[in-house]
Amino acid sequence: MRKKKESLRASIFETLKNRKTSRVAHDGERTRPEGTLIASYNVHKCVGADRRFDPERISRVIHEIDADVIGLQEADTRFGERTGLLDLRRLERETGLIPVPVAGATKAHGWHGNVVLFKQGTVRDVHQINLPGLEPRGALLAEIELARGGALRIIAAHLGLLHRSRAQQTRLIAELMSSDNETPTVLLGDLNEWRLGDRSSLNTFQAAFGPLPPAVPSFPSTLPLLALDRIMANRRGLISTVEVHDSALARVASDHLPIKAVVSLETLRAETEARAESA
Repeated sequence: MRKKKESLRASIFETLKNRKTSRVAHDGERTRPEGTLIASYNVHKCVGADRRFDPERISRVIHEIDADVIGLQEADTRFGERTGLLDLRRLERETGLIPVPVAGATKAHGWHGNVVLFKQGTVRDVHQINLPGLEPRGALLAEIELARGGALRIIAAHLGLLHRSRAQQTRLIAELMSSDNETPTVLLGDLNEWRLGDRSSLNTFQAAFGPLPPAVPSFPSTLPLLALDRIMANRRGLISTVEVHDSALARVASDHLPIKAVVSLETLRAETEARAESA
């Protein structure tokens, strides 16, 4: 227990030390970047930092982000027959975001609460992955042919709260990547890992994704200290620096802040063309 407290304290100190250099999009200074914007957002079952259930606030934050592809976590109720909590039809009308189809879902939006929404493109492949561990967890793997050029594989995941479970889950995702690491891939989601250094379960991803990008604190939304949410790619230069979407509304709408990055379309097109030539 003492080692765990010391590790958490070290993680928080490291976060505080890096706060000045981390890139954060605050109110009044947000601009829509060039390129394809991807994002990840744990919507906490639409319960905000004020403990109010308010799906409308979550939808407004998604409007603010204005992503081309976004992965949501906890977008469904958790127990019993899972039920979606957002008005996806209205979200599509207002933002153009449509959900990647999930087999077997009747009332649920996604898979174990994971939803992938995208604006323009064609879904080429979808896999619903059960992740091992004590809690029921899952990942949604979707390959999307983006309208602006290139095929991109998205792995949207929500890992477990227990370190042992996360270790099993990261190994499974790494095995999936080892079977096909040729496709440009972005892994995003709430990975629930606050540890740094050798004890972090995310080290398992280094073989597939290379050195992990700098941690960007996103939790808790009212005073973000822990980088529980991550975006990483299996190609150098495929995504830009990861940023937190920090707005007054985002700080209260969920207990997590959204994070985002831009996909380099030039890198993606080059990868797609190289795969086509070698096929």
